[in-house]
Amino acid sequence: MLCMDFPNWFQENWFIFLQSLGIVGGLFFTGISLRLDAKVRRVGNLFTVTKHHREIWTALYNRPELKRVVNASVNLKAKPISDEEELFVNFLILHLASSYRAAKAGMYLLRGEVRADIVTFFSLPIPRTIWERTKSFQDPDLVRFVEECLSNPR
Repeated sequence: MLCMDFPNWFQENWFIFLQSLGIVGGLFFTGISLRLDAKVRRVGNLFTVTKHHREIWTALYNRPELKRVVNASVNLKAKPISDEEELFVNFLILHLASSYRAAKAGMYLLRGEVRADIVTFFSLPIPRTIWERTKSFQDPDLVRFVEECLSNPR
């Protein structure tokens, strides 16, 4: 009985049916478009983070007085951390903090290699000393993340 009524119902309501179909189709394509747009934005954000990362690290290669920052055998008692070295490391910490917040907000994906980078960098004497001095001024989530990376280097 229901199947026999469908042609009559469709004949009387075909315009409403097509409108509904158009609305559902429009919502479907809007959803697909939003997903693609989110992916594009995440990739764009990753390029921006990478660009800033490169700019900060370029300073290390352009300024020889910063080379000690990545030296694992520096003697901080014989030659304490310079203002320039501290500023450089603080820029990297600020960059890490911004990147971490952006990743937590879903603006880009935090790659697994970041953990290894954190362990490698903050295991060095100058960065570790500056981190210990400044971590109380950082976001608690970031501090927890960095400390977790350092205590579980994987």
